[in-house]
Amino acid sequence: MNRRSRRLGVLATALTLSVAVSGCGRDDGGDGGGGGAAPGVTDEACPDAVDDSKGCIYLGTITDLTGVFKGVGEPFTAGQKAFWDGVNADGGIGDYEVNVTEHVKDSGYDPEKHAELFNEIKDDILAVSQSLGTAHTNAILEDATNESILLGPASLGSNWIFDDISLEVGSSYCTEAMNIVDYAADEGAKSVAVVHFPGDYGDDAMVGARIAADERGLEFTDITTGTVDGGDDQSAAVGAVLKAQPDFVVIATSPKEMAAVVGGTAQQGFKGRFIGSIPSWNAAVLASPAGPAIEALYMQASSFPTWDADTPGMEKMRAAAGSTAPNDWFSIGYSSGYVMKAILEKAVEDDKLDREGLVEVANSLTGIESEGTLPDGTANWEGDPNDDAVRVTQLNKVDQAASSKVSVAVDPFTGETAEGYEFTEPCYLMK
Repeated sequence: MNRRSRRLGVLATALTLSVAVSGCGRDDGGDGGGGGAAPGVTDEACPDAVDDSKGCIYLGTITDLTGVFKGVGEPFTAGQKAFWDGVNADGGIGDYEVNVTEHVKDSGYDPEKHAELFNEIKDDILAVSQSLGTAHTNAILEDATNESILLGPASLGSNWIFDDISLEVGSSYCTEAMNIVDYAADEGAKSVAVVHFPGDYGDDAMVGARIAADERGLEFTDITTGTVDGGDDQSAAVGAVLKAQPDFVVIATSPKEMAAVVGGTAQQGFKGRFIGSIPSWNAAVLASPAGPAIEALYMQASSFPTWDADTPGMEKMRAAAGSTAPNDWFSIGYSSGYVMKAILEKAVEDDKLDREGLVEVANSLTGIESEGTLPDGTANWEGDPNDDAVRVTQLNKVDQAASSKVSVAVDPFTGETAEGYEFTEPCYLMK
């Protein structure tokens, strides 16, 4: 059963509840706020349009510009803008240009505020190009489903592989952690611990690590930070790591907590190795007192190419970035645009440029061309969720010579646990 067929009942409800639209051509009229065919689609040109004879497609962004993950939200949002600036300069999407700046909102990484902001912009957008946070995107998921508003989570929760309204891009935190533990086992580890935030992100990684530890016969220790944004005082987590003395530690926090744990344990003589989930890294931590310990003991897991990757798409990304300081979150934000671009192009081609049409198009995809910016298997959403899940991970080492201060240490791989695992529900629900 594919993603689309599993959600036909939900989509039927969405079709009933959402505003009815007919046709997708620019001459069809409608209620898009500027004579367009659907909400978020207007005949009027975008603000600062390249070609003011074209209409405008508005995509929403709800991100974190002031909270614990502002180091992700700011460059991710800038990368998306750079991508669409390039698309618009090259002629846009059919008779339209795409705007991702008019409806940018800062949730401060607060799920309740995230939902409030979604309600503020939902009548003026066709889809959401960025919804940062797993719990945060879950807070708007029911409403978005009811109104057939496609979501682009800036999140790697394993729940997205089961959901038709959400664009799963990259390996989940759960899969990533499985691969980390398989790597540790292959390196001779006998024990692993996970230091993680409570909630969907941290629990997704913890469960993945636990599944792999059980599969590989490793001793497992679960260490929760207590709160999201626990800050620099991670004495409890440091003490728990020192007590357990694991060979490897999986980190699923923000960079601030990662630095506190790595630096704090190293200061007390801990020699184990740390591998962080993708959001645990920010090059700014190298300037902190924990910098030397991080450089010696830490690697980052990811399923996305690093800034310096030699692919056509990453070359375009670097050109689009101009004088912007190298940042892998910028590059991932840029790369995510390939998914929405493919959906919008097919929607225009198939005369389905409305909300329901975008959902239908997304769930008919068997992959996209990302010019080497996204992991293999991205956007293969036509079939069974378990078969379509991206399962690859690479490990990046701290590298002062690299543009974004990380380079590939272990090429993309899929460990034996993730290879054979059958996803039946989101991992974080199994905590």
